[in-house]
Amino acid sequence: MPASTPPRVSIQTHDFDVSTELALLRAGDGRVGALCCFVGTVREHSAGSSVSAMELEHYPGMTEKAIEAMLDEAHRRFELYATRVIHRVGLLAAQDQIVLVAVTAAHRGESFSACEFIMDYLKTQAPFWKKEQTPEGAHWVDARESDDAALARWGIVQSNA
Repeated sequence: MPASTPPRVSIQTHDFDVSTELALLRAGDGRVGALCCFVGTVREHSAGSSVSAMELEHYPGMTEKAIEAMLDEAHRRFELYATRVIHRVGLLAAQDQIVLVAVTAAHRGESFSACEFIMDYLKTQAPFWKKEQTPEGAHWVDARESDDAALARWGIVQSNA
Protein backbone atom coordinates (compact mmCIF):
# COMPACT_ATOMS: atom_id res chain seq x y z
CA MET A 1 0.00 0.00 0.00
CA PRO A 2 1.24 3.52 -0.73
CA ALA A 3 2.34 5.58 2.27
CA SER A 4 0.11 8.51 1.34
CA THR A 5 -2.10 9.05 -1.64
CA PRO A 6 -3.47 12.24 -3.15
CA PRO A 7 -7.21 12.90 -2.92
CA ARG A 8 -9.21 10.97 -5.48
CA VAL A 9 -10.97 14.06 -6.85
CA SER A 10 -9.75 17.62 -7.33
CA ILE A 11 -11.71 20.43 -8.96
CA GLN A 12 -9.37 23.35 -9.57
CA THR A 13 -8.65 26.42 -11.66
CA HIS A 14 -4.88 25.90 -11.87
CA ASP A 15 -3.13 23.53 -14.27
CA PHE A 16 -1.73 20.15 -13.23
CA ASP A 17 1.50 18.31 -13.98
CA VAL A 18 0.74 14.85 -15.37
CA SER A 19 4.11 13.34 -14.40
CA THR A 20 3.79 14.51 -10.81
CA GLU A 21 0.21 13.23 -10.50
CA LEU A 22 1.07 9.80 -11.92
CA ALA A 23 4.11 9.45 -9.67
CA LEU A 24 1.99 10.30 -6.61
CA LEU A 25 -0.73 7.86 -7.63
CA ARG A 26 1.59 4.85 -7.75
CA ALA A 27 4.18 5.92 -5.18
CA GLY A 28 5.27 3.09 -2.91
CA ASP A 29 2.68 0.62 -4.16
CA GLY A 30 4.56 -2.48 -5.33
CA ARG A 31 1.34 -4.15 -6.47
CA VAL A 32 0.99 -1.74 -9.39
CA GLY A 33 1.72 -3.35 -12.73
CA ALA A 34 -0.28 -0.91 -14.82
CA LEU A 35 -1.02 2.78 -14.73
CA CYS A 36 -3.35 4.22 -17.33
CA CYS A 37 -4.28 7.85 -17.80
CA PHE A 38 -6.30 10.11 -20.06
CA VAL A 39 -5.71 13.84 -20.45
CA GLY A 40 -8.39 15.93 -22.13
CA THR A 41 -7.54 19.32 -23.65
CA VAL A 42 -9.45 22.27 -25.11
CA ARG A 43 -9.75 21.74 -28.87
CA GLU A 44 -9.10 24.65 -31.25
CA HIS A 45 -12.08 23.58 -33.38
CA SER A 46 -15.52 22.27 -32.48
CA ALA A 47 -18.60 21.72 -34.63
CA GLY A 48 -16.96 23.42 -37.61
CA SER A 49 -15.96 26.59 -35.78
CA SER A 50 -12.70 27.75 -34.25
CA VAL A 51 -12.59 27.89 -30.45
CA SER A 52 -10.42 30.44 -28.67
CA ALA A 53 -11.42 29.46 -25.14
CA MET A 54 -13.78 27.39 -23.06
CA GLU A 55 -15.35 28.36 -19.76
CA LEU A 56 -16.24 25.54 -17.38
CA GLU A 57 -18.60 25.93 -14.47
CA HIS A 58 -19.60 23.46 -11.79
CA TYR A 59 -21.65 23.15 -8.64
CA PRO A 60 -19.13 22.96 -5.77
CA GLY A 61 -19.69 20.01 -3.47
CA MET A 62 -22.17 18.32 -5.78
CA THR A 63 -19.56 17.86 -8.51
CA GLU A 64 -17.00 16.23 -6.21
CA LYS A 65 -19.67 13.96 -4.72
CA ALA A 66 -20.84 12.85 -8.18
CA ILE A 67 -17.29 12.06 -9.31
CA GLU A 68 -16.54 10.18 -6.07
CA ALA A 69 -19.61 8.01 -6.77
CA MET A 70 -18.28 7.34 -10.30
CA LEU A 71 -14.93 6.26 -8.87
CA ASP A 72 -16.68 3.99 -6.36
CA GLU A 73 -18.51 2.36 -9.28
CA ALA A 74 -15.22 1.94 -11.19
CA HIS A 75 -13.70 0.20 -8.15
CA ARG A 76 -16.73 -2.14 -8.01
CA ARG A 77 -16.39 -3.04 -11.70
CA PHE A 78 -12.62 -3.30 -12.03
CA GLU A 79 -9.74 -4.52 -9.87
CA LEU A 80 -8.15 -1.14 -9.17
CA TYR A 81 -5.71 0.03 -6.56
CA ALA A 82 -6.02 3.79 -6.93
CA THR A 83 -7.95 6.34 -8.96
CA ARG A 84 -7.45 10.05 -9.53
CA VAL A 85 -9.55 12.65 -11.34
CA ILE A 86 -8.54 16.27 -11.72
CA HIS A 87 -10.98 18.53 -13.53
CA ARG A 88 -10.30 22.17 -14.17
CA VAL A 89 -12.91 24.92 -14.10
CA GLY A 90 -12.84 28.57 -15.08
CA LEU A 91 -11.64 30.09 -18.34
CA LEU A 92 -9.30 27.84 -20.34
CA ALA A 93 -7.55 28.68 -23.61
CA ALA A 94 -7.34 26.40 -26.63
CA GLN A 95 -4.83 23.57 -25.97
CA ASP A 96 -5.07 23.93 -22.17
CA GLN A 97 -5.49 20.73 -20.16
CA ILE A 98 -9.03 20.21 -18.85
CA VAL A 99 -9.13 16.80 -17.22
CA LEU A 100 -6.90 14.01 -15.96
CA VAL A 101 -8.24 10.53 -15.28
CA ALA A 102 -5.69 8.07 -13.92
CA VAL A 103 -5.95 4.57 -12.48
CA THR A 104 -3.60 1.91 -11.16
CA ALA A 105 -4.14 -1.83 -11.29
CA ALA A 106 -2.17 -5.06 -11.44
CA HIS A 107 -2.75 -5.52 -15.18
CA ARG A 108 -3.17 -3.30 -18.25
CA GLY A 109 -6.58 -4.64 -19.29
CA GLU A 110 -8.23 -3.53 -16.07
CA SER A 111 -6.47 -0.16 -16.16
CA PHE A 112 -7.38 0.60 -19.78
CA SER A 113 -11.01 -0.40 -19.27
CA ALA A 114 -11.39 1.47 -15.99
CA CYS A 115 -9.85 4.66 -17.36
CA GLU A 116 -12.20 4.58 -20.35
CA PHE A 117 -15.20 3.77 -18.15
CA ILE A 118 -14.48 6.71 -15.84
CA MET A 119 -14.03 9.12 -18.77
CA ASP A 120 -17.26 7.95 -20.43
CA TYR A 121 -19.05 8.40 -17.11
CA LEU A 122 -17.55 11.86 -16.58
CA LYS A 123 -18.58 13.09 -20.03
CA THR A 124 -22.24 12.40 -19.36
CA GLN A 125 -22.81 12.43 -15.61
CA ALA A 126 -20.46 14.96 -14.00
CA PRO A 127 -22.23 18.27 -13.32
CA PHE A 128 -20.11 20.59 -15.44
CA TRP A 129 -21.33 23.24 -17.83
CA LYS A 130 -19.15 24.27 -20.76
CA LYS A 131 -19.29 27.48 -22.78
CA GLU A 132 -17.17 27.81 -25.91
CA GLN A 133 -15.84 31.15 -27.13
CA THR A 134 -15.98 31.26 -30.95
CA PRO A 135 -15.86 33.98 -33.65
CA GLU A 136 -19.66 33.65 -33.83
CA GLY A 137 -19.92 34.38 -30.11
CA ALA A 138 -20.09 32.37 -26.91
CA HIS A 139 -22.42 29.36 -26.68
CA TRP A 140 -23.10 26.57 -24.21
CA VAL A 141 -21.99 23.10 -25.31
CA ASP A 142 -24.87 20.64 -25.57
CA ALA A 143 -24.68 17.00 -24.53
CA ARG A 144 -23.99 14.62 -27.43
CA GLU A 145 -25.74 11.38 -28.29
CA SER A 146 -22.34 9.78 -28.94
CA ASP A 147 -21.40 10.36 -25.29
CA ASP A 148 -24.63 8.70 -24.15
CA ALA A 149 -23.85 5.76 -26.47
CA ALA A 150 -20.35 5.45 -25.00
CA LEU A 151 -21.81 5.19 -21.50
CA ALA A 152 -24.50 2.73 -22.64
CA ARG A 153 -21.88 0.17 -23.68
CA TRP A 154 -21.06 -0.13 -19.96
CA GLY A 155 -24.70 -1.01 -19.23
CA ILE A 156 -25.62 2.50 -18.01
CA VAL A 157 -28.44 4.04 -19.98
CA GLN A 158 -28.91 7.80 -19.55
CA SER A 159 -30.33 10.30 -21.98
CA ASN A 160 -28.49 13.58 -21.67
CA ALA A 161 -28.53 14.67 -25.32
